Amino acid sequence: MDKKITQLIEEHGTPLFILDHEKIRNNYHTFKEHLPRVQCYYALKANSTQGIIETLFKEGSSFDVASYNEFMQVYKYLKTFNSMEKKQYVWDKIIFSNTIKDRTTLEKIKQYKPLVTFDNSEEIKKIAKFCSTAGLILRLKVPDIGSQVELNSKFGADVSDAVPLIKEAHESGLTVEGLSFHVGSQCTNFDNYSKALTIAARIFKAARVHGYDKMKLLDIGGGFPVPYDAFTPEFEKLAVLITSEITRLFPEDIEILAEPGRFMVATAASLVTEIIGKARRDGKIFYYINDGVYHTFSAVVFDHWIPNFKAFKKGDHEVCAVVGPTCDSFDRITLSADLPNNLEIGDYLYTENIGAYSTASSTKFNGFTGAKIVHINM
Repeated sequence: MDKKITQLIEEHGTPLFILDHEKIRNNYHTFKEHLPRVQCYYALKANSTQGIIETLFKEGSSFDVASYNEFMQVYKYLKTFNSMEKKQYVWDKIIFSNTIKDRTTLEKIKQYKPLVTFDNSEEIKKIAKFCSTAGLILRLKVPDIGSQVELNSKFGADVSDAVPLIKEAHESGLTVEGLSFHVGSQCTNFDNYSKALTIAARIFKAARVHGYDKMKLLDIGGGFPVPYDAFTPEFEKLAVLITSEITRLFPEDIEILAEPGRFMVATAASLVTEIIGKARRDGKIFYYINDGVYHTFSAVVFDHWIPNFKAFKKGDHEVCAVVGPTCDSFDRITLSADLPNNLEIGDYLYTENIGAYSTASSTKFNGFTGAKIVHINM
């Protein structure tokens, strides 16, 4: 076992979520190197750990939030950080990208003159009544074929409704600042981006024909692929495509935003778990560990993530099951882990690339509190 990991286990116990901030910085630099025109608005929903916000902000990132609590988590930090400079950052640092917001949230964020997304007529009426200071971004429905998590069955205005919605917003006294889309999380079908950018360009032109020429923002969402395995298409190739299409379709005065979440943090975290039980059931070894799908492995359920396990101990391998500690039979992480068959209670397992949609959606089911987060290279 790695000496550093051994020291961390001795100090903090398990389950242990090791978050590497140097990797987060490297991921951010990779994103900016290949998409220099695009301003990064990190999507907090992927992992809202405060240290991530602080690391990315210092690198130059803005933030994508989906709730009042996320909004205030970012805003309070920015306010503290910028108090010395006597500056206020809202639009250039935060976008509220949840297209459906409750009335109380809108009333609370009105004072900050936020940038918010919408995709339907009822949302326009709600924003006009409760948050008339907001700048609006119209979210479009675009293809998300082949993405790990599709989003456009729940969000996004049909292309035919786009200009009428922009018109309605303006007639309600609101200003539509631009357009947005999301091709689905972990998008490996790059055609989705090409088609989405073409759709957005068409709406920009149509809006200007109708006199709505103040739109200056384009939010291309998230979905940028994380290299979970050797079969994942390379982000660098996608970046070339996006850059080429943006240059071809949009004038230089259009500001380009993006909402990477998974891309920034997925590869930046590892999890160490402890085997707390072992049994052979119907011929298969079951390893019971002190973390599960109700906790750090929640991505198995909510994100269609395929978990990976490595053992520190060597031995003959066979296909094993790895299951969580709760009393629920649903708490099965995987039934097909290739692991040594000689592991014992007290041995440790190691899981990589678990930084996104893991601790963010962990619960306290059965009284288990989930993994302790430890920051390295801050």
